[in-house]
Amino acid sequence: MKDGSDLDGLYEKIRAGRVEREDAIFLGRNPHYLFCIADELREEKNGDVVTYVVNRNINFTNICVNTCKFCAFREEKDKGYLLNMDAILNKVEEAVNRGATEICIQGGLHPNLVVEDYCEIIKIIKTDFNVHIHAYSPMEIYHIAKNSAMGEEAVLKELKKAGLDSIPGTAAEILDDSIRAIICPKKLKSDKWIEIIKTAHRLGIPSTATLLYGHIESLECRIDHILKIRDIQKETGGFTEFVPLKFMRRNNELGRMVKRPISLFVDAIVHALARVILHPYCSNLQVSWVKLGMSDAQKMFYFGVNDIGGTLMEENITRLASSASTTREYMSPEDLEQVIRDAGRLPERRTTLYGRE
Repeated sequence: MKDGSDLDGLYEKIRAGRVEREDAIFLGRNPHYLFCIADELREEKNGDVVTYVVNRNINFTNICVNTCKFCAFREEKDKGYLLNMDAILNKVEEAVNRGATEICIQGGLHPNLVVEDYCEIIKIIKTDFNVHIHAYSPMEIYHIAKNSAMGEEAVLKELKKAGLDSIPGTAAEILDDSIRAIICPKKLKSDKWIEIIKTAHRLGIPSTATLLYGHIESLECRIDHILKIRDIQKETGGFTEFVPLKFMRRNNELGRMVKRPISLFVDAIVHALARVILHPYCSNLQVSWVKLGMSDAQKMFYFGVNDIGGTLMEENITRLASSASTTREYMSPEDLEQVIRDAGRLPERRTTLYGRE
């Protein structure tokens, strides 16, 4: 245990954005100290405002060549679906009519789609609707490049030319290849994920950053992951937010391997560590209400969180890996704002890039 002078020194390191690995491990093992600092930093950077975006998810295909052990969404080609453009445009129109400013597009790794197919989705949406397109994770970029016999940078340039505005920083899972070899052995390696993210940022394509926690990883693995995100953010400044994603244990192979449930206390530690380690480089810490449920997501406002994500309108990937009785696919702006107010915070609608509407 650190004495008073050590704690004073740690506090100064946190304020200066110089948290080291051993500091973070100490904080993770002394959560009551961690929680106070995380909440203080949240208040300083964001005040009592909790933001949200009006958006829609479109999972355009569940056909996937990958075999991630945590996935309950993927299907083989002969059993899965691939939405046509009319179906996609109908979903976009419905979302825009509800006030959506962001369309998030992600899907499985379809064996036959190439860069022109992915660009066409963006182009046609952009032709008819003035919305922000947040689409295609680094894993999807990697897959598109392989299918199209192109480099990832060339793919990103083509997607940006088509109208891509930002990309989701999913597929990061845990940036530890020894763990990835177990939970997602066919997925891109950590260095490739980092390379694609940095390339996107260099090309003027911002992204989110994520962490999948609550499976076979340790506290130290989570900390190492967040430190890698911090290093990228210090270099590029391209992350709009950091989003811890709790592992959903139902209906997937990894869930059958993991016997321990993740408690609300651990959720709080993960979110608070993210706030403290990433300070002051990444100001926005998002909680996933789909992963935690609305009540527990609301509690994260006291552990460093300042954003509750979006309305979604459709969410298939988490829903299929969780209990249908507890997982919702849509929260109206009015409902989100009430949840925020009930926690004593001030709701504010934002754009994808954290401008205010």
